[in-house]
Amino acid sequence: MIKYLLASAVLVCGSAGAQTLEAHWDKVDRVSKTTATLQVVVNPPLRRGSAIHHRVFSELQKLGADYVRYVPWLPYPRLGVAELEPPAGGTTSWDFSLIDPLTIDFLEAGKGHPVVLNFSTIPQWMFRTDKPVTYPQDPEQVTWNYTQGTELRDPSMKELGQYYARLVSWYVNGGFTDESGKRRESGHHYQVDYWEVLNEVDFEHRMTPEQYAARYDAIVSAIRRVAPHMKFVGTALAMPSDQPGFFEYFLNSKNHKRGIPLDAISYHFYATPSADQTPEIQQYTFFEQADRFLATVRYIEAIRQRLSPRTQTQINEIGSISADDGGQDQPGHTVKPIPDSYWNLSGATYAYLFGKLAAMGIDVAGESQLVGYPTQFPSVSMVDWNTGAPNARFRVLELLKSNFAPGDKIVAVSSGSPYVYGLGFIKPDGQRRLLLVNKRDRDIELKLPQAASRIQVVDQSTKGEPPAGMPANGAGLKLGGLSVAVVDVPN
Repeated sequence: MIKYLLASAVLVCGSAGAQTLEAHWDKVDRVSKTTATLQVVVNPPLRRGSAIHHRVFSELQKLGADYVRYVPWLPYPRLGVAELEPPAGGTTSWDFSLIDPLTIDFLEAGKGHPVVLNFSTIPQWMFRTDKPVTYPQDPEQVTWNYTQGTELRDPSMKELGQYYARLVSWYVNGGFTDESGKRRESGHHYQVDYWEVLNEVDFEHRMTPEQYAARYDAIVSAIRRVAPHMKFVGTALAMPSDQPGFFEYFLNSKNHKRGIPLDAISYHFYATPSADQTPEIQQYTFFEQADRFLATVRYIEAIRQRLSPRTQTQINEIGSISADDGGQDQPGHTVKPIPDSYWNLSGATYAYLFGKLAAMGIDVAGESQLVGYPTQFPSVSMVDWNTGAPNARFRVLELLKSNFAPGDKIVAVSSGSPYVYGLGFIKPDGQRRLLLVNKRDRDIELKLPQAASRIQVVDQSTKGEPPAGMPANGAGLKLGGLSVAVVDVPN
């Protein structure tokens, strides 16, 4: 009852000045293909023994999302690179002792759901550099200079492909034979549905489209020999608007070896305010940047549909990064306090993009990331990095995942306000359901065409609590600032 009284999305009967919402239930625009999900980036708070480990993996398992993306990433080489030193003298450095606990906990939490794995960091010794690149011996010490060099030391890329084939075999085939001929047993036989090939290659090793396509082919060819049923995700660009030629090249099958699958492409978006923007200004910035990103998506989709229409699109990093996070690599940097409203703004931006991407036929909309914390983008976190409790970003994903799924029919909605985004869904059982997003940090009143039968909301009063259910007492609806609401209406 307290949650009902506090939540700011409340029904108001006959409010003066309320905008009239109209849903076109008789005209289906498309059938949704879009899965709402998230990415899990490896970092120390996810390790066993941390204060939040149990809570975070419990929340991930309860969420039960499909196509969760798991990324051991470059800031922590000992947690993401399984062979840190090159083979020499008949010995190898393969070591999963720090990597396995994290990966196994993820795979166990995701059992029964398709997952996407991306061990994105290539062992640094595979690249030509002026001198060897060092890495911290402390697995929890962050480093930002591990990925150096642009040219592989083995131009045949056999070394690169075999590294990833062995990595996959460790988790799906129970082990592998290393370069020295030694059999290494893991006992793991997990189901891995998708392997994403590298990450943000426009930044990491500054790969050209030609370099990336060749490395993609080498990795995919090698993995398919040990895991014939694996599907693959390519590109994973950080700045897709800067690289239209990348998609033109990658999606053209003529630029790949014969038989190489192009199952899916991926790319990313983060709303990023400037350092002088207050929270009051950021609400405008986030949604304007989101709209510019959607223009990029339309352009890339035109390329994909022309060159490789059967290839999926997974936009698997959607989030926001505060200007303060840009200084996290500087000595003595202290994280500035993040206001509660920021998490709602970021969550509302994700919900807005989810709806827009669903209407465009995108396959995966993945929120980023489960855990961020000081030294690794705290403003991107979906949980409190001290307690593991979900914040509003996590709860928005929970709300979307619980109410919308591939197979829903999508209909257009006019909210009557330029500051409220709306989209209609017809569930397979005929239930009519609205997604509403308030893009402003102020209350906005709407008038529904008929009384709602159920309302669920994440707003600045629910914060990190589960989505609040609301009593439905009329056709008027007041959306609190930066709220995300799901409204069921009678047929």
